[in-house]
Amino acid sequence: MELAIAAPGTAASQWGTPTMRPDPDADLVVRVARGDRDAFETLYRRYVRSVYSLALRRLGDPQSAEDAAQEAFAAVWRSARTYRPERGAAAPWLYSIARNAAVDRLRSRMPLATVPDSPDEGPGPEHRAEHEWLRWRVHRALEELPETEREVLALAYWGERSQSEIASELGIPLGTVKTRTRSGLSRLAGLLEEDDVR
Repeated sequence: MELAIAAPGTAASQWGTPTMRPDPDADLVVRVARGDRDAFETLYRRYVRSVYSLALRRLGDPQSAEDAAQEAFAAVWRSARTYRPERGAAAPWLYSIARNAAVDRLRSRMPLATVPDSPDEGPGPEHRAEHEWLRWRVHRALEELPETEREVLALAYWGERSQSEIASELGIPLGTVKTRTRSGLSRLAGLLEEDDVR
């Protein structure tokens, strides 16, 4: 199966989406999809603490968190071929796999629920389609942010880190994290408004 990869510095869409900055993590995931064990090892070392922390916050148990982290990276190895760099940065993709692994482990600890008698009244196809469209727009807008702002937002929203945890993990002052978060969110809102005007 061929991976569709937007070449760095080229427009990624026919609707005039601005060019994307190279994402080194995206390159690693693409290499993992080709079976590159060194790339997987690099990705693992770069994200294992974050993924473990995310799982620990969800599960509250170190052993379960460790198991969930291992399951997440096994899923990354298996699913790397499904990653599409043109849809967004690699970090949010990886964190969503980690969240799913933690949720799966949490569900495995819960007793089976009874099946309701009435059909599900959840969101219909139109609502889900609109939600997916919004997610895509946010990921595209994130690609236009400076790397420093994008990294902080990805850790906060997909990595579910507090600002103090982000400061500690990145080795930067808490005030810098707050400034980057504020300016990143402001810039992101502006990009999404521009999208609405087009």
